[in-house]
This record gives sequence, structure tokens and C-alpha cells, in this order.
Amino acid sequence: MNRRKFVQNSVLGSMAAVIGVEIVYGHTMPSGYQPLGLQDPDPFKLFGKDEGMEVLNDRPWNIEAKAHLLDDAITPNRCMFIRNNGLIPENIDASTWTLTIDGEAVSQSKTYTLQELKSKFPNYTYQLTLECGGNGRSEFDPPAKGNQWTVGAVSCATWTGVRLRDVLEDVGIKSNAVYIGYHAADVHLSRDPGKEPISRGAPMAKALQDETLLAFKMNGKDIPLAHGYPLRLVAGGWPASVSGKWVNRISVRDKVHDGTKMTGTAYRVPCNPVAPGEKVKDEDMCIIESMPVKSLITYPKTGAMIKEGKKLGIRGHAWAGELEVTQMEYSIDFGSTWQECTLEKPANRLAWQHFSAEVSFPKKGYYEVWARAMDSQGMRQPMLLPGWNPKGYLNNACHRIAVKVT
Repeated sequence: MNRRKFVQNSVLGSMAAVIGVEIVYGHTMPSGYQPLGLQDPDPFKLFGKDEGMEVLNDRPWNIEAKAHLLDDAITPNRCMFIRNNGLIPENIDASTWTLTIDGEAVSQSKTYTLQELKSKFPNYTYQLTLECGGNGRSEFDPPAKGNQWTVGAVSCATWTGVRLRDVLEDVGIKSNAVYIGYHAADVHLSRDPGKEPISRGAPMAKALQDETLLAFKMNGKDIPLAHGYPLRLVAGGWPASVSGKWVNRISVRDKVHDGTKMTGTAYRVPCNPVAPGEKVKDEDMCIIESMPVKSLITYPKTGAMIKEGKKLGIRGHAWAGELEVTQMEYSIDFGSTWQECTLEKPANRLAWQHFSAEVSFPKKGYYEVWARAMDSQGMRQPMLLPGWNPKGYLNNACHRIAVKVT
């Protein structure tokens, strides 16, 4: 008992020394608790983020960009959203990092060092759009549980790595392979080592695409820790939860992967439309795969003011999951009429596309500029909120900004 009390007093003394004052009632503090005064209060410095970003949650960290911060053609780290499910792993040593491929549907289990992955297989670089499945959740009514993302949980960085397909072929895949599931080094919020914060995956067809990477660089540099250093899976065009961070194992399954957040209502929507607020049975929920067509006005930001008689230049990005955006339009009369934008081709498949337009206004007053994209299958964004679902996924309603002509 004396030794336990000595250790407790030593810990409290060390904490107080760092904070600079006595921790009053420190003796009542739960075991293992870290006082807020010892936690970094500035996530923008911690993760190198723009101070204009919005922190939605700090346990785990979830941070989104404002629309105007996503104006770059290639999203820089400072404006890239963070979506975590557990605690970021600590004390990572890339020199000893390994990736194991195993599961019911591989010919053998095989482990690679990070250096072996980089040197044994060809390296590829792609721009890839990653969007949280819940981006836009804040607009659903009745409200859906989860982080109340607005429009900024999307990015399109360049990712460099090796094709997952090449690694799987080196290991050997059996004919009964159905799905891959990832496993990672992040820590469950409870710190229980037996629990995974998240372990999702994708069908083999997605796993074997050219653009599905085991990535080790983002925008030409080592991936930032918050985004998966030293190795992450990147599967563009699908919910970003498929692109597991800090990956150290991939299992090739003979069934749909059943890891954490692969079952129940997680990253699933009703297979058929339901009324707002209606309860849906698990068996009537379908896994989200390709994300829907969507667009974002990144310049100017909402609240822009322009003098009468002047044209307003607008620009932004559009994307459509596995598909390509084929038409981009804007409206200044709440969707009564639409005008076409200039639309660029994607840098590569699964990259977002840039659009621009010169907008004229008939007279002084308040306006809203709405943006609407159409994909290669003729699907357009809905002008307002799409069909309700229990978790608030796949909101691809038209983005809009407010403009005042004076």
C-alpha cells in the first residue's frame, strides 16, 4: 500500500510540475486519467491544420474543412479533413513496420516490411477523392447520430504507393476470395487491446482495381500521422472509411468482411427508400459502395459581395464515386433555370474534377448560387436533401453560397 501511494504521489507530482501548480483533488483523479492541462489544446498546431477548420470531436479527433479551404486543385494536408474512430497510435517506427496478408482465401500468410513493399513492387501515384460517408449529415431531419459534418469531409490529394493487387498476387489468392478486410494500429477509445476501433474492407473487385493502393506518401511526402503514417489503404470513390489508416494487416476473406463497423447500420443505407425517422432492420440495410455524384463551390465563400454590373467568377470541384462527372451547372434562381459551367476532365480515374463559370446578376439584391453535377449515367444531384436514412449518409444535395449584389 505504501509503494502504491508513493507511485501515485510521484505521478501527481510530475503532472503538477508540468502544469506549474498543484493539482487540487488530484488524489481523487481516476487511475490512468490525463488532465486536460496536459493535453495539447491546439489541434491546428498538433496536426498542421488551417485554423479555419472546424473541430467536431476530440475523442476521437474529427475535423472538417470549410468549403473555401478546399479551393486547391490538390488538397494540402493543412485543409484535409480528419475522421478517426479510435486513438491515433503512438511511437510508430517505420523501420520496423510490417504488413501481414492472411485470411481464409490466401494460399499462404505472408509478411512484408515497409521497405520490401516499396522496393519489390512498382510504385504508382494517383489523385484520389476520399469523402466521409456521413459528409453532409448535419442537414438530415430528423437528425442522424454521429459527427455533424457539413460539407468539408472530402479531399483529393495525390497518393503514392503500391497496388494492393500486386501484393495480393504475390501472396496468392484462392478462388473463394470474396472480400478484403483491413486491420490497423489505432487504439480503441477504451484502450482495450482486444477491441478494434474500425475494421472495414471492400469486395475483391474494388481491392483489385489499379487505383487501390497501399500508400506511403501523400502529396509527395510521408503521410502525416493523422492520415495514416506510415502505411494506409486508399480506395478512392468509396466511403473514406474503406481507406484504412495505420494498416498492418489485411485479411482476404471467403465471405463479406465482418469486422468492426461492417455490420448493423454502420456505413449502410436502407436497400429501399424509407420514411424519415423509420426504423430499419439490419437485414434491410445495404453496404455503401460507390459514392454519389456531388459538387462543391470553393470560390468565393458564402457571403460574397459584388458591385452591380460586375460578373462573379465561381469555381469548385465535382466528383461521382466510381463514375465521371459529365456536366456541371449553376443556378441563381433557386433551381428554376440552370446555366452550364466549364468542366475539366479528371487528372485520373477517381479524382475530382474542377469547374468554373462567370455569373451575371440582373440587378441589386440577395442571391444564392447553387451548383449541380451530373454523372456519366445521367444521375444529377438533388436540389435539396436526398432520401433520409438512419445514419445520415450520402447527402449529395446541391451546394450553395449566398451572394449580395450592391
